[in-house]
Amino acid sequence: MQKEGTLTKIIFYNEGNGYTVAILGTEEGSVRIAGSVGEPREGARYRLEGRFTIHPKYGEQFSFVECEELMPEGEDAIYEFLAAGNIKGIGPKTARSLVDTFGEDTLRVIEETPEKLLRVSGIGPKSLSRICESFGESREFANVSIQLRELGIEMADAVRVYKCYGTDAAAVVHDNPYILVEDIRGITFHKADAIAINLGFAPDSKYRIESGIRHILRNWAVSGSTLMPEELLAEKTAELLDTTRENVRDTLRDMVFNGELEEDLIDGSKVIYLYGYYHAELRVAGDLSRIRCAQRTPVNADINNLIQDAEASLSADTSDRITISGDQLRAVEAALTNNVSIITGGPGTGKTTILNVLVRIFKRLGREVALAAPTGRAAKRMEEATGEPAMTIHRLLEYVYSEDDETLNFGRNSENPLEQDVVIIDEASMIDIMLMSGLLDAVKTGTTLIFTGDADQLPSVGAGNVLRDMIASETICTTRLKDIFRQSEDSRIVKNSHLINNGEYPERGGSNSDFFIIRRNSESEILETIKEMIGGRLENGFDFIHSSDDIQVLTPTKRGVLGAPSLNTVLQEVINPPGEDIPELRIGGKLFRPGDRVMQLRNNYAADWRSEDDWTEGEGIFNGDMGTVESIDVHDKTMIVRSDDRLITYAGEMFDEIDLAYAVTVHKSQGSEFPVVIIPAWRFPPMLMARNLLYTAVTRGKQLVLIIGDPRCIQYMIDNNHSDGRYTGLRYRLAEDHTYTVFDM
Repeated sequence: MQKEGTLTKIIFYNEGNGYTVAILGTEEGSVRIAGSVGEPREGARYRLEGRFTIHPKYGEQFSFVECEELMPEGEDAIYEFLAAGNIKGIGPKTARSLVDTFGEDTLRVIEETPEKLLRVSGIGPKSLSRICESFGESREFANVSIQLRELGIEMADAVRVYKCYGTDAAAVVHDNPYILVEDIRGITFHKADAIAINLGFAPDSKYRIESGIRHILRNWAVSGSTLMPEELLAEKTAELLDTTRENVRDTLRDMVFNGELEEDLIDGSKVIYLYGYYHAELRVAGDLSRIRCAQRTPVNADINNLIQDAEASLSADTSDRITISGDQLRAVEAALTNNVSIITGGPGTGKTTILNVLVRIFKRLGREVALAAPTGRAAKRMEEATGEPAMTIHRLLEYVYSEDDETLNFGRNSENPLEQDVVIIDEASMIDIMLMSGLLDAVKTGTTLIFTGDADQLPSVGAGNVLRDMIASETICTTRLKDIFRQSEDSRIVKNSHLINNGEYPERGGSNSDFFIIRRNSESEILETIKEMIGGRLENGFDFIHSSDDIQVLTPTKRGVLGAPSLNTVLQEVINPPGEDIPELRIGGKLFRPGDRVMQLRNNYAADWRSEDDWTEGEGIFNGDMGTVESIDVHDKTMIVRSDDRLITYAGEMFDEIDLAYAVTVHKSQGSEFPVVIIPAWRFPPMLMARNLLYTAVTRGKQLVLIIGDPRCIQYMIDNNHSDGRYTGLRYRLAEDHTYTVFDM
């Protein structure tokens, strides 16, 4: 269906992808429209191809997939178009002079014989140049977008393609459509492949095989691998492209020879890397060697006396007698006598006490300490535990995001290293290879570097298995904490966490327990029980639960009835139902109300935030940050979210980065703790039915954990101790130098 008319009002415009919501004036009346336009201009005429749809909030609108700008006809229409400021250098007064001079030929004169505009009063050489450039850009995109649509590129993608390649866009795509995957965010291999098929590219085209290889490698990186065995890569790529492995191997050899990929030998097998991950592993291995093998700054005091003084100081602050012994003592001694050390252990093994003792000792020695963690929530817990300032690793490294080339850079690096004498990183299991590379690059030689964390939890969301690889290499002094301390002995959460981690079935508690397994025999029964618990049953049964805000549902999956999106829809109606005077904002399939619990889904380094009192402001919100919807502006389609002490305004594309968080996946919960955790247990996909996933979920609970579902599924997860199948090379690179001892108590 086609609609033709004049754009009378722009309601919303996203410069990045051209998505526009506007009012189009037609002969039949005004119509609300939504779709992608290069640079929409009020007063301009458009011919749209699309269909009418029903928006849940605003009713009927015309959703278009193709858009062609039409030049206005008639003196009145031309004047309105020019007077609206659509062409730089022309305002209402100049527009009137132009139309009075050239009449219906005004636009043709601007396009074909612009020098005639110099006859008009107020237009000189500079303003003429500005007018020609602006008008040319407008017509240029209109022409290019038509060419791109003929190649099979949708308008939303055409905007980005044009911004990248300009007038050469169609020629670039025609020559090699697979280059779009590399240059244009949002264009996948499969999109490019469909365009290539339309253009008649052969199934065994070199461009196609190269793009398929990169596609497989990137998918594996998303799953956590920094590399792939060459034979496995050839197999997966051949399967994707329906070609022979020999074709893939031939292309691989060329890509390696040309420096587009990196080839190496790891543990006797030939492996292939994307360039960035290969050099990140090399940098991490080299920097760890540089830091740990440097001349150590001596501790000019008796270590036992330092520890006793720290114990006394900590005891005075907490009103409890604090004494470290056994593996805790060895961990402190190792941290004081090695340039790089790792302290790893499960809940209740005393990592926080060790951290407090170390901070006090280093302060006593006059050494400046930096405390950091991968996420804001983990950094906040670190600060609360020590009473010392802590921050995210990104903030510690003074990250700077460049919008021009969409890259993240760190202000702290080898040329401008961190100034602190000691750097302590908590929740180290969450650090991926790229972040570790940036961190170590900024650590100057002579610094004491300490990592704490639980190596048995799920690994990082990003590529790499950094903490486990460092430990497995047996080159970095590692203390494994196994003893559960007295203050944690009565907690079944702690006991059962260790049982699960050891492959044993958890113990069920009595009425006073903090750990329960509730048997349910179907997904619907599990869902109803979760709704009951969050709807008031737990709040009525436990004094420490003050509201549903204290309860977090952690699910292994995103799919199905018990997946995070489905659970959030249901739980929102229980916890924060609609009301007559409650504003709602629906963006795509997402519905938000004030008071909703939400989570940031990916890093956005350019997003602005401000403090509640407006005294401070900054940039950057990060994957896993949680908050609450503070307010909603339905008219402007914006939403303010409070995350800790920051206020962030969400608009436009930013809504793709946020979702409800009454239920989140276990992977997204890493680095967080919650008073109450509810875990559904059912027949999830096999890759999610793993011991480390269940262990990670259980260890997120501080005061109460409920597992609701089929006990056989719990047993299956505990029995399945297979790793997540990540392929990484850091362990082998570090193991080339066997220098340090691993303390395994």
